[in-house]
Amino acid sequence: MTAATIGHASKPKTKRASSLWAENLSSFWFLLPIIIIFFILTVVPLAQSFFYSLTDYDGYSENFSFVAFSNYVAIFKDPSLLSALGFTLLYAFGTTLLVTCFAIPLAVTLNKAMWGRSFARSLFFFLGVPAQAIIGLIWQYIFSPLGSGVMNKVIAVFGIPNIPWLADDNWARFCVIFVAVWMQVGWHATLYLAYLQTIPADLYEQARVDGANSRQQFFHITLPQLIPGIVVSMFLLMTGGLKIYDLPYTLTGGGPGYATNTLSQAIILKGIGQSQYGLGSALSVCFTVACILVIAAQTGIANAVEKRFQ
Repeated sequence: MTAATIGHASKPKTKRASSLWAENLSSFWFLLPIIIIFFILTVVPLAQSFFYSLTDYDGYSENFSFVAFSNYVAIFKDPSLLSALGFTLLYAFGTTLLVTCFAIPLAVTLNKAMWGRSFARSLFFFLGVPAQAIIGLIWQYIFSPLGSGVMNKVIAVFGIPNIPWLADDNWARFCVIFVAVWMQVGWHATLYLAYLQTIPADLYEQARVDGANSRQQFFHITLPQLIPGIVVSMFLLMTGGLKIYDLPYTLTGGGPGYATNTLSQAIILKGIGQSQYGLGSALSVCFTVACILVIAAQTGIANAVEKRFQ
């Protein structure tokens, strides 16, 4: 091979490399505004929170001192914070599993040809449209532990005594999770419905020809095809559950006691309500790290499940 031939062969490679470099540079300029916004609104506040978490800063005074990791130690010695952590995890995992278990059968039902299907789809979808704070206030009236509560009036007809729905720790937790599931199941069923409508009808026809019944069609066709939708739905439910604030605050106020207090409420209460900004910052840092770990674990499991059904 001559030098001239080698020179001609290297030119296309050089041009491709230059073109790729220009394309990457162009993509970088498009991403730069997003990177800057993310840095300003996420990285900087998180760094500030970590700095203040090492101090006894009260949020108002200019004078504060470093206390090292005392705030982090205090988190695990405070029963109210441990209670908030426990309920937040219970809420996140409970609503994720329950909504998924109810939304999939509901989506399959709404996907069938039946009278009033369009109305039913709209009804279930709009259950989750109002703000969580509004829904919490509505259900607070329904679950009122007093005799004036709608639910207690209904059960009184059957001779059942009043139930302290929002005045008992366990009943209050049940009410918050129940309302959350009721509120979200329609929206996620609509999400699954969109995935169901992308499944080719030929798959079901071929399965029926092969003698597969409805249960076999669901587990061997419908469910595997829904895996991407399940991953998206559970990711949204888990992230939303970990940072929940509005619903428990308006429905129970975090009570009775600290039974339904969440980490988001605890951060605001400690950092602003009780002027323990350092402690609140430490709690927010721990909360962020915990969210990252939970979401990373969920993503890893979801990817493994997706590969299993591919």
